[in-house]
Amino acid sequence: MTFSDQSSVTPTKKSPASSSISQQAQTFQRSEEVSRNLGEPYLQVENVHKTFGQFVALRDIHLDVYPGEFVCLLGPSGCGKTTLLRIIAGLEDQTSGRIIQAGKDVSKLPAAKRDFGIVFQSYALFPNLTATQNIAYGLQNAKESKQKIQTRVEELLELVGLEGFGQKYPSQMSGGQQQRVALARALALSPGLLLLDEPLSALDAQVRVKLRTEISQLQKRLGITTVMVTHDQSEALAMADRAVVMDKGYIAQVGTPRTIYQHPNTPFVANFIGVMNFLHGVVVTSNQVRCGNIILDVSQNEASSNQAVTVAIRPEDIQILRPDSPELALSNVVTAEVQAIEFLGSAYRVTLYPEGNAKELITIELSIQEASKVDLSANSLLKLRFPPERIQVFAA
Repeated sequence: MTFSDQSSVTPTKKSPASSSISQQAQTFQRSEEVSRNLGEPYLQVENVHKTFGQFVALRDIHLDVYPGEFVCLLGPSGCGKTTLLRIIAGLEDQTSGRIIQAGKDVSKLPAAKRDFGIVFQSYALFPNLTATQNIAYGLQNAKESKQKIQTRVEELLELVGLEGFGQKYPSQMSGGQQQRVALARALALSPGLLLLDEPLSALDAQVRVKLRTEISQLQKRLGITTVMVTHDQSEALAMADRAVVMDKGYIAQVGTPRTIYQHPNTPFVANFIGVMNFLHGVVVTSNQVRCGNIILDVSQNEASSNQAVTVAIRPEDIQILRPDSPELALSNVVTAEVQAIEFLGSAYRVTLYPEGNAKELITIELSIQEASKVDLSANSLLKLRFPPERIQVFAA
């Protein structure tokens, strides 16, 4: 299965004009999905709208998820990602719109009648039941035979790496082990859809990284269609086939992690995914922007002359030039004064004031090896280059 490095935007519907843009974006998303030739979507979210009183939680959401795909719903608190997951699961009713799973409209079906397994942030294990009994719970409710239940539980314990833990109670297991039990329970009935509601957020950093790798590998091995909610951008970038970035109830961008990181469609997405430097400026020509007294060549710009814009570039894309570097003769070379240095273990994050634009700070990241070759003392001056092909320009 391969995924295109294209992406789509669905802006908030605030006017007839923005409604037209939204329809164009949805049409583009559908045509993009057809071009990937992945067959029919397994899960379709069609124009789902959700309000709580006067508060609009979701604004006409459209999303197709394909068989075997791992999709992450990503965004800040309050963006609507958990509400959308709960609507997919039937734990929350949508105000309007439809949920279609495996070609069947399940919009009005209760959660118990839908084909999914779910893992919650809090694990939600029965404290008075062993790991084996927790995993077997759904199988018992489905009236499976004792032999089939025993065989299936043993398979699942092995699948999640918990052989020998079957007789342990949740209180006798670590957070990571409890989450593995919760995952095994969600998979017990072989559902067509796996839903993960921030399953790693309660774990410490090392366990979180290890378990996200295990979940990704398991999902690929089983080929189960998966939708995960997370506010952790590193989780989405590491685990997802596609990420759905949400903001204030609408989808800001859908795309592969690489596309969203390298080609964000809006300043919000650019700022939310990773670290981004922003400089405010004005378009001089089709390929030049003035930021303060700095003139930057840019390779991509759709704004017109004299239009206010925001220039964006990732810290890792800014080049540090040595005094004898031949690149000093190129465009977009800026002198910047070191203001702060942050040691990150394997790298340094350096904050600087660029000369000619002293109102806006920029950040660069250096490996330990790179840092050893330059003067990083406070107030020292560095020569930086902003490669034109790495600069993005957004309308202000």
